[in-house]
Amino acid sequence: MQQNQVDQPFNVIAEGLQFPEGPIALDDGSVLLVEIARGTLTRIADGKSEVVADLGGGPNGAAIGPDGFCYICNNGGFSWHKSDGKLYPGDEPADYSGGRIERVNLQTGEVEIVYTDCQGQPLRGPNDIVFDQTGGFWFTDHGKSRARERDRTGVYYAQPDASFIEEVIFPMEGPNGIGLSPDETELYIAETIPGRVWAFPLAGPGQLAEQGRTRRLLNDRPGYHMYDSLAVDSAGGVCVATIIDGGITTLMPDGSAPSFVPLPDRVTTNICFGGENLSTALITLSSTGQLVSMPWQTPGLALNFLNK
Repeated sequence: MQQNQVDQPFNVIAEGLQFPEGPIALDDGSVLLVEIARGTLTRIADGKSEVVADLGGGPNGAAIGPDGFCYICNNGGFSWHKSDGKLYPGDEPADYSGGRIERVNLQTGEVEIVYTDCQGQPLRGPNDIVFDQTGGFWFTDHGKSRARERDRTGVYYAQPDASFIEEVIFPMEGPNGIGLSPDETELYIAETIPGRVWAFPLAGPGQLAEQGRTRRLLNDRPGYHMYDSLAVDSAGGVCVATIIDGGITTLMPDGSAPSFVPLPDRVTTNICFGGENLSTALITLSSTGQLVSMPWQTPGLALNFLNK
């Protein structure tokens, strides 16, 4: 395994955020992200933050859809605790508001609920989302934890106009980050607690090849770590935000050696790409409430409906 030391200092773009996740680098240089503990969709521009929409619950993953709206995976909320000045999410809270997919009009801040269930099965803790080139989207349901139990959850495919939703993969162990290969023939899903990333060959939009029987694990690095959100780079590398040792792990679908970039927050949760040629990584350091940026050796993959 290649272990990369950070040879350039990262830049702190924003701080004092309340557990930021789901960054989206916009063409105007601003960054959208969610503040889970605050319950907001927030825009960061010129070092200042502005609330775009007050969502409540626990806004988590975010992505721009084909209509230009921002789609949010809302996990319904966490209980929270602080330790050494850092903020950490916990179990399902007493005021849990239910899992849902929301749509935000970025011009007006208007919020619309798109999905709360799939064929009568309530969404428990929607977490991360990715749109394919046809305009449909995949999302993970991480579920919620309680003192003695955890939800069994899966992965869904849906249309943004609320016309179709299907649970395609079930069960998984706390599915979190999700992304598509550059040619959209594979779906990547990170499971948090086991610290592993699966590759699922696809037969078409929303369809697994051979009903998912040909899934495989990506070659991982050794040691104890957990995985959060992910982004795919232009070379097909799967860049996964890594918890416990804190940083970004890049796993290669071709089986070559993974690499690791350490960062100074053990709860490094999300990465996206922006800037010229998508060569800047924007990373959320969630327990310390920071959004940081740093040059990235391999440019990011252009996202559908955003970086085109």
